[in-house]
Formats: sequence, C-alpha cells, structure tokens
Amino acid sequence: MQHREDMSPQDSKAAGAEATEEQKAQKQGCMEPTAPPIPPPSPPPPGPPEYLRPRLIFHTQLAHGSPTGRIHGFTNVKELYTKIAEVFDISPSEILFCTLNSHKVDMQKLLGGQIGLEDFIFAHVRGETKEVEVTKTEDALGLTITDNGAGYAFIKRIKEGSTIDQLKTVCVGDHIEAINEQSIVGCRHYEVAKMLKEQPRGIPFTLRLVGPKRAFDMIGMRTRAPKSNEGKMVNGKETLRLRSKGAATVQENEFEERATRKVDDLLESYMGIRDLELATTIVEAGKDKKNPDDFAEALDSVLGDFAFPDVFLFDVWGAIGDVKNGRI
Repeated sequence: MQHREDMSPQDSKAAGAEATEEQKAQKQGCMEPTAPPIPPPSPPPPGPPEYLRPRLIFHTQLAHGSPTGRIHGFTNVKELYTKIAEVFDISPSEILFCTLNSHKVDMQKLLGGQIGLEDFIFAHVRGETKEVEVTKTEDALGLTITDNGAGYAFIKRIKEGSTIDQLKTVCVGDHIEAINEQSIVGCRHYEVAKMLKEQPRGIPFTLRLVGPKRAFDMIGMRTRAPKSNEGKMVNGKETLRLRSKGAATVQENEFEERATRKVDDLLESYMGIRDLELATTIVEAGKDKKNPDDFAEALDSVLGDFAFPDVFLFDVWGAIGDVKNGRI
C-alpha cells in the first residue's frame, strides 16, 4: 500500500507562490520558452499554369490509313509529333508533316502554326525514297520549300513549266533528305533554299527525296499546290497557336490571320519559302509599332539571323498597315 504524506497549509501556500512566480517568469521571458509545435508540411508547389498545356483533345489518323487516335497536352510541333507517334507506336522521325481535315497531300490543308479546335489531324509518314538527278537550266528551280518544324524540309509548291516540273518523279510533299549525298536533315527551309539556289547552272546534282506514304487510292497521283491562298487558316472560331518557344495559346484574331497570310506570300516572293510560324512572328513584331524603323529594330531583335533586305521589310510593313486599315 502506497503512503502519501499530507501537505501542511504553509507548504501548500509556498507551492502556490512558487507556481505563480514561475508563470510570471514565463510571461516576462525570464525562462526559456517551450518549442513551438511543428507546423504541418506545406503542400507541394502548384504545377505549371493550365494555360501552358491546354487540355484540348484532338483526333488524329495516319494519312495512309489507321484507326483514330486522341491526343492532347502538346505546345509545339515537335511535341505534337511525339504525341501522334505514341498513339500509333511509331518513331516521331517517321512523320514528315501533317494536314488538317484531309488525308491527301494537299498544301492548302498543311498544318502550320495554328490548329482549329475542331480540326482533325492527319499525319503523313515516310514512304518511298528516291534519287533524282537535276541540271539547272535557269537560276530558279521552280520550288517553294517549307519545313515541318522538326528538322525536315519539303517541297510545298512546284512552279509550272520550271526545271523541277519537267521531272515527273518529283512531287509536292517530298522531303528533301540530301543534296549531293550531303544530309540536310535538321536544316531550316531557308537554308535548303539557299543551297539549291547556289547550285551552278549546267552541272548536274543529285537530290535524295522521301515521299509521304500513300494510301492505295492515292498511288500514282502527282499533286501540285495552287498558286495562292495556301494553307487556309480557320476563320470564325478559336485556334490553338503553336509556338517553337513558349506555351501554346488559344486565340481568335482575324487581323493576325489575314496579315500572316500576306506576310507568308511575301516570304515566298522574296525567299522562296513558306512558313506560317515565321510569318506570325513577323506580324507580332510589327503589329503595335508606329513606324518602319521601330518595326525593323523589333524584327532584328527576334529574327536578326535572317538579315531580311530593306525592301522586304518595307513591303511587310506596308502589308501589315493595309490589313490593319482594312485595305486588303
């Protein structure tokens, strides 16, 4: 049995006084305070804003025939190709280019820098490889070159009656893989156009081309792009704007679409290339500028490597102004 010794009234008062002094000391900071409770762990930092990877679902097929796949979560063309490749269990390097709402090699439907939110994406993959010997009889071969945004330059237009037009094995949509056995994979379209322009007249050179794989009902067709109004963008509805740098954005802007189309025409006239993303970048650099000098300075800051001639810059400035003021 445990024994408890009773406290006297004096002992009780002393203990109470001691406790009171201890409480006062704590309040006055004379005693070391007890450690504060450990706060709960902070939640993980939020992920990237939703706008960086729009949760938009697109339907896709391989142009030569396949089941329909669903893709989302891409912000640029390379990511788009990767998503398509994952769906169909192929390598992204197999994809030459994409068209919108048509399985045909139709440059009017070529995927550029924007995709309508209701567009159906058809991926054209590598098909037959062929080598063609070309001899220039005039300075221009009659080709318009573009690229797929992922390292492949290909033929977007063949001028009627030109040197290339006489070579019936060369088709719109052919990827130019090599010039004189020198690979040009990874080169931009303007670099390829410059190499072709520098080929001397009268001396044969070789092109190694890769055509898109075609469905049975398309074999033997030789399509040629129309002379104008190529790659019509979607009007009257929102589009997903793809960017090589930065996030994709959803936008609807009729001015930018019309101005971009006009600048793309000028790129073909001056440089022999078509590039909707490049044209859009040029329009974005100039749409808020007050004079040609400010525009030229802004363009040089983002696209200085191109060294555009002054006459091109003035024509582009005029085109942007015409569209902005409703003259075209």
